[in-house]
Amino acid sequence: MPDGVYDGSMARLTLVIGNKNYSSWSLRPWLLMRQLEMDFDEIVIPLDTADFKDRVAEHCPSGRVPVLKDGNLSVWESIAICEYVNELAGHAAWPHDARARAVARAVSAEMHSGFVNLRAEWPMNARARNRHTPMTAGLTGDIERIDELWNDCRRRFGAGGPWLFGEFSIADAMFSPVVLRFNTYSSKSYGAQLSEAARWYIATALESPALQEWIAAAKKEPQVIAAYELGKK
Repeated sequence: MPDGVYDGSMARLTLVIGNKNYSSWSLRPWLLMRQLEMDFDEIVIPLDTADFKDRVAEHCPSGRVPVLKDGNLSVWESIAICEYVNELAGHAAWPHDARARAVARAVSAEMHSGFVNLRAEWPMNARARNRHTPMTAGLTGDIERIDELWNDCRRRFGAGGPWLFGEFSIADAMFSPVVLRFNTYSSKSYGAQLSEAARWYIATALESPALQEWIAAAKKEPQVIAAYELGKK
């Protein structure tokens, strides 16, 4: 077995996450680990509570979720966790082709640092449907850029499967909260701007058993955070 391949016999991994309904950053590594069929425990720390930072500090000094714990090692930041998981899984979470891998890393980094209007105006709310929000220029620009990225990845690298680079990769994990945002906010808001290829990708992602598992768990959570409950009728 190559070095770095996780075979389940090592110390059990633990992923510390926030609410499944609201925590977009937590979804990314959780979904990747599910897609890679990795065994792990999870600790859910509700967001926006008085003791949130203190409880997270028990696992990592960053004060934020997610955190991956592997024995006495703590890894924070979604994209860093995904990279570590990729190494544990024998480098199975990036495209095999070097050019595709470079683009996958670029789009993942863009997702990690960008799309501030979409994040602010469409907060993730996994269990909500048919929410209506005003379309601003910034939100429209973010949607158009995401549509452009998805189309380009599928056209150039998606021949081997239904995901952005054919097989599921970290890029799909990074964009999974965006998929849920499109599922939450009414198609009346963005319908004229979203391409058929992007709609197909959203439908494909939503059929993933792992993502369906996340949504089902989100629906069972009792906590309601007003700041994330935008666009109610």
